[in-house]
Amino acid sequence: MEIEMQIIIVGCGKVGSTIAEQLSAEGHDITIVDTDESVVQALATRLDIMGVTGNGATHSILAEAGVEEADLLIAVTESDELNLLCCMVGKKAGAEHTIARVRNPEYSQDIGFMKKELGLAMTINPEYAASTEMARLLRFPSAIEIDTFGRGRVELLEYKIEDDNILAGKSLIDVGKNIKSDILICAVERGEDVIIPNGSFVLKSGDIISVVASTENARDFFKKVGCGSNEVKDTMIVGGGTIAYYLANQLIPLGIKVKIIEKSHERCEELSAMLPNAVIIHGDAADKDVLLEEGIESCSSFVSLTGIDEENAFLSLYAKSVSNAKIVTKINRISFDDIIEKFDLGSMIYPKHITAEYIVRYVRGLQNSVGSNNVEALYKIIHGEAEALEFYIKEDSSMTDKTLEAMPIREGVLVAGIIRNGKVMIPNGKSVFQKNDSVIVITKITGMQNLEDILK
Repeated sequence: MEIEMQIIIVGCGKVGSTIAEQLSAEGHDITIVDTDESVVQALATRLDIMGVTGNGATHSILAEAGVEEADLLIAVTESDELNLLCCMVGKKAGAEHTIARVRNPEYSQDIGFMKKELGLAMTINPEYAASTEMARLLRFPSAIEIDTFGRGRVELLEYKIEDDNILAGKSLIDVGKNIKSDILICAVERGEDVIIPNGSFVLKSGDIISVVASTENARDFFKKVGCGSNEVKDTMIVGGGTIAYYLANQLIPLGIKVKIIEKSHERCEELSAMLPNAVIIHGDAADKDVLLEEGIESCSSFVSLTGIDEENAFLSLYAKSVSNAKIVTKINRISFDDIIEKFDLGSMIYPKHITAEYIVRYVRGLQNSVGSNNVEALYKIIHGEAEALEFYIKEDSSMTDKTLEAMPIREGVLVAGIIRNGKVMIPNGKSVFQKNDSVIVITKITGMQNLEDILK
């Protein structure tokens, strides 16, 4: 039985509207609040949800939005302080759970205190979340994208098959026989199509495959297909904003040398004080002489983090043309992603998407407290064309102790992994589910809430 939740979203910018879209598609009762009447009306009409115009930090506006009955209030305006105030007022006025977007690094050491004192269920920092994804990619440069399940024990990696790769022209059965790696190729993106493949499916160069594996087995697989998973030794970051600061902070302890190129002299001085172990260069990266002088041709990774998407795209294309670096590109405006996908910009990171995904995942977790085999984690994969879900089996049910081959599993659904007692298993027809297992499912069918939903 699906639990519909009453959710108020304050702030209808890119993040707020993305969250509203995803949560309303999952059948929740959404009310949006923003001071801009035209934005509220347009979004409310498009998604067929309730809209309230006004300041979401005031009791009267929150009352109009139905705060007393709200299961969750999410504050994602541009201002951290306003978000915290919304949550404080909302909590006092009756909202059961509250989530605030807090992005200023100055608040980062106080998050624990704020959560406790203001009764926040969760805080989300888009820049920090984006930098964490980037750091993960730089540790595993062969992958285009990486998501993790089972508290980091299982990785879902996207990988592009180049012309000379040994996987090109092989069926999945051949791959299993020849490469002898305990991994599962669970989805293939070929041009515009997304395929959940079976054993006879033949891979081609240009395919982007999604691979499920434990961290160790993923490393083994990449080695065997000729991509040593050598971690990057150094990185050149263009743009010295908040993400660059967080990313440098995560890479330096791993022994990765960090060089940041930033236009603003004042910001360079701030970064020099905050990141004594990074090299900070004052210069304009739009001038390719600056990039060449700073060693773009020999760097092992390149990350474009300016505030302008077009500039990031051009910088990444240039880095790709002059070096063999692992390339990571930040894209803010989600509306152009179909055009941007056509360029080969390495790994693309959308901070807004990541934020929305974290929040949707939390909401699904809240629903989980009710029901026996509900979703623990959800990732949109292959540009939102498919979902990877993690279900936790709380108790014995009709799904336990039956072999997979005996189950009438729906078309377009693949059971990709089982985590039992901390061990990762790639399942076959004889595998069975047991109580306390985590089960990873890949599917093109959206909105699955229970493990039973995989059955016909």
